[in-house]
Amino acid sequence: MTLEADLLLDRRRLKSRLLRWRVLAVLLGALALGALLPGGMSHGLVPGLGGDYVSRLEIRGTITEDRRVLEALERVRRDDNARALILAIDSPGGSVVGGQSLHDALRRLAADKPVVAVMGTTAASAGYMIALPASRVFAREGSVTGSIGVLLQSFEASELMARLGVRAETIASGILKDQPSPFRPLSPEGRAALESVVLDMQSQFVTMVAQGRHLSEERVRELADGRVFSGRQALSAGLIDALGGEREARAWLAESREIPEDLPVRTLRSRSWSERMLDAGAESLGQALFRAFFGEGGLRAALQH
Repeated sequence: MTLEADLLLDRRRLKSRLLRWRVLAVLLGALALGALLPGGMSHGLVPGLGGDYVSRLEIRGTITEDRRVLEALERVRRDDNARALILAIDSPGGSVVGGQSLHDALRRLAADKPVVAVMGTTAASAGYMIALPASRVFAREGSVTGSIGVLLQSFEASELMARLGVRAETIASGILKDQPSPFRPLSPEGRAALESVVLDMQSQFVTMVAQGRHLSEERVRELADGRVFSGRQALSAGLIDALGGEREARAWLAESREIPEDLPVRTLRSRSWSERMLDAGAESLGQALFRAFFGEGGLRAALQH
């Protein structure tokens, strides 16, 4: 009985060592592959392999300046196998600079290949801004879009602080350096300076809409009071081109740009393939390593906690 127990223990140790080495080999191989392939396999597939395709970029949530998204768009622009880009938007907006940087990257891409924007539930403010370079803009009848405007908000709590017996002391290099401030009301000079900034950014937004939608600036200013539009209202106002979703976008690409509807779609990702693999497989990899070192029973015991 002792010999059999020793043999069984040795076999388990050997299997544990083999599993450790296999996990390590798979991990290192995946990292090396992700690093060596063009663009780090940023599309989930190797750009240039497997023939032509339609790229797809999803923009969700708050829009900020994201270097990796901009780089991914540039790779699509340079990839001859990428025939077009579908821009799927579901965003209430974001920062001015974030919207402008993405708008400019999409405009460069649209100069070389078709870009079609498809609005989901919301594509407002910066979410609308990034749709402007598209050759065709689709929205659902109930999509919420527009909100052409710039917003600057702050709060002022000087009365509350006074009631609490708290007083803020400020030393600034100029009368406008601390404007706006939560510790005192806006001065007339501070309000005028901030309004000037907001109006300048608004003027930039209006110009982008006028150029992107081929409307006069006077007409855009009539619409640029910050209001939102339903998809149906936006169509009537000339802010979008058609009602529909990605199916209609593919049909338009086939009809007007001769890009077959059965061409595969590859989702554009800002992270490399190896990063996504590590992120998606982190939990399963951790379980495999735990199993290798502590055995199946140890894994079950740990998962129960």
